[in-house]
Amino acid sequence: MQGTIWAFLPAVIAIVLALVTKQVYVSLFFGIFVGAMMFAGGNPIKAMYTLYDVMSKKLGENAPIIVFLVVLGILVVLMQKSGGAKAYGDWAGRKIKSKGGALAATAGLGSLIFVDDYFNCLTVGSVMRPVTDKFKISRAKLAYIIDATAAPVCIIAPISSWAAAVGSELGDDGLMGFISTIPFNVYALLTLIMVFSLCYFKFDFGKMKKNDYIAETTGDLHAGAEINSAGNDEIVSNPKGKVRHLIVPVIILIVSCIGGMLYTGFFANGDPSQIQSQNVIEAFSNCNAGMSLAIGSTVALIIIAVYYMIARVVSFKEITDSFTSGFKAMVPAILILTFAWTIAGIMGAKGGYLDAQSFVDTNLRNSAFPHELFPFIFFILAGAIAFATGTSWGTFGILVPIATTILVGAGPLTVLTVSATLGGAVFGDHISPISDTTILASAGAECNHVDHVNTQLPYAALVAVIAAISYLIAGFCTGLGSVLCAVIMWAAAIALFVTAVIIIKALSKKNAK
Repeated sequence: MQGTIWAFLPAVIAIVLALVTKQVYVSLFFGIFVGAMMFAGGNPIKAMYTLYDVMSKKLGENAPIIVFLVVLGILVVLMQKSGGAKAYGDWAGRKIKSKGGALAATAGLGSLIFVDDYFNCLTVGSVMRPVTDKFKISRAKLAYIIDATAAPVCIIAPISSWAAAVGSELGDDGLMGFISTIPFNVYALLTLIMVFSLCYFKFDFGKMKKNDYIAETTGDLHAGAEINSAGNDEIVSNPKGKVRHLIVPVIILIVSCIGGMLYTGFFANGDPSQIQSQNVIEAFSNCNAGMSLAIGSTVALIIIAVYYMIARVVSFKEITDSFTSGFKAMVPAILILTFAWTIAGIMGAKGGYLDAQSFVDTNLRNSAFPHELFPFIFFILAGAIAFATGTSWGTFGILVPIATTILVGAGPLTVLTVSATLGGAVFGDHISPISDTTILASAGAECNHVDHVNTQLPYAALVAVIAAISYLIAGFCTGLGSVLCAVIMWAAAIALFVTAVIIIKALSKKNAK
């Protein structure tokens, strides 16, 4: 079955099972096992050997990414224990004078914390709740802003766990490949435009508008819904924490990760005697993204731990205790990534094992199928899978290797299709009631989870429809080059967005009469 269309069967099985059962871990594992059985000729013992052989190789190749995730989990806990997150919220409450300012500050903080969506959700809600409550902003609106500045920010940030995960699917030039998708990620970027537009132009609609009206007129921030308790209440913040105890560690983490990228980019295998780059641009292009983030985050953790102990806001014992709780917080992400890497390895999307790459080379590359529709199709498919499974990482872990395999050598069309896949996965994850990010956003805002899902859906759907249309148009423009294609795509997206806002505001005024 190697080098045939059957090489894609493991991914198909995983997708179908995930859609039916909504159990992404079991679905991915079963898909992996079926692929291993195919490779082993039906021998279950050999299949298990193959499965764990592939998994061990993938874990070895991507161990730095797992280290980065664990360190992020530890840092999330430390920043909360230091009291820096709470201090920022108290400071913002004194400085912000309007409802729009409170919303913009929440969105700004969400955009600042871009290294990981868990990090984002675990911090923004606890920091900004007192501020938004002061201005009678509904908890549903707070939850939406948290959710809309979590995954959409991480998927366009080169220094993030998401960049490392996507880069690992894109081969040797993974980081630069990820960076090339950023300008084409319409859903993520337009979601951020949507959020800041809401802050300043106030064009709420649907159930969100009703919730905000109830909050403003009656003070009921939950619009009668049952209250969810925050998921991070068990972490006790130091009352002596200052704003700098949040800002300084974030800056240290960012600078350290950039430093890690430059180090691995300038020196091959981390050996200063093996210079492989002559300038900063080459260094970023040649860096090992996973290794860079692992080195940078580890250095940052050491510096931040010393900084907290010198400032006497976190004790040595609290730091060591954070290692366990930080690791536990990242277990779901690590498990999903492990299965996603393994199923891609079994399929042989980049050669080997079932060798899907070979099948594509001989059958699909020169197919008469209209590849111009791929960005639109992959956006819709990724959205559907992520919605049903509740995971964007599992979704693009399956679809990105398929997209890059089918469109080998397609240039701008490949970048556009991968971007559409990433954006679609974020959209599906954004509106899924079983998504960990969605759950964390509602918990962080102390908002009823179902209420958060219902109020957020119309906003996310509006952006998704515009993104889908933009990808449909852009797919037929890739022959004009990346720059012109991007210009046409964004011209269409902005025109559609502005039109939608004008219509919504006009309908709002009409209904108010």
